[in-house]
Amino acid sequence: MHLTTVSQDHAVFHEGDSVHRIENLASGTQHEVFDTSFETLPDLGKRVARFATVNDVHFGETQCGVTADPDMGPILSVPEQSTPYPEVMNSGAITEMLAIEPDAVLVKGDLTSDGTEVQYARFLEFYEGAFGDRLHHVSGNHECYKLPEIRTGSKIRVDLAGVTLATIDTVRSGSAGGTVYPDDLDWLTELSRESANPIMVFGHHQIWDPATPYRSKDYFGIQPNESEEFIDLMAGLDNVLGYFSGHTHRNRVRYFPQTGDFPWVEVACVKDFPGMWAEYQVFEQGILQINHRISTPEALDWSEKTKLMYQGTYFDYAFGDLSDRSFVVARF
Repeated sequence: MHLTTVSQDHAVFHEGDSVHRIENLASGTQHEVFDTSFETLPDLGKRVARFATVNDVHFGETQCGVTADPDMGPILSVPEQSTPYPEVMNSGAITEMLAIEPDAVLVKGDLTSDGTEVQYARFLEFYEGAFGDRLHHVSGNHECYKLPEIRTGSKIRVDLAGVTLATIDTVRSGSAGGTVYPDDLDWLTELSRESANPIMVFGHHQIWDPATPYRSKDYFGIQPNESEEFIDLMAGLDNVLGYFSGHTHRNRVRYFPQTGDFPWVEVACVKDFPGMWAEYQVFEQGILQINHRISTPEALDWSEKTKLMYQGTYFDYAFGDLSDRSFVVARF
């Protein structure tokens, strides 16, 4: 039995492919359910907006768990006559996101497996078909490994009641690792000056930790030098509330001394375990992040199989702690 999600008034437990939703809980209160203690998220006043994000949706992927090490299995797939598992997982995510009637939906990269126009068209068929002009998306590394790249652009600004969403491009052509570009940082600086709303920043790649003693020459996320520039900029922009990424296929929130309580957030992928999407509720007094495990029967059947990947280590890596999935982004 695993506690997956906590909000202001409910909690969700998963036990294999069974879902247990506990309703009508008091906000900001300690509870004990199924021998698990947790605190519900606080009441932050009147809700003024709600939006959702996903990342690493990987349309067109046919094998899951592939690494350079053949001993790190299992490698999983589905029969050719079956619905491709990325479509199963994304269908579940879309169904659940539609149910909350989001004001906007952001897809934070790795829209495809191989960066083909056919796979990108399939992504648009699912997501644009469901959300129309509420949909906003940026490229990930999977869109830019080979030519022609699928570059969806950056500097996407979405103004909602109580918050402005800003996306940047973190992709380096032909590389799994990422970067931040000077023109995007300049744009964020100008946006911070002119925005009446607090700002949340979104991109595909995660930040590098400045406390890391070894400066990798090809870090899997935003490169060390560029990470330090990004962190320094965020430290000086008082109305920017956090940076929200994907890429690592894990739930994780980090805080650095330079940026205090500013969260550097990673959200797990859609395509395999745990199969998640993130809900953001904007209130008069703050913003909450509430991650949800995709819980359609078909999605749970697949994500339960994939949690055993990488010699059984994937569960602990990808799932994260409750504080990585349900937390206060900021209080006003």
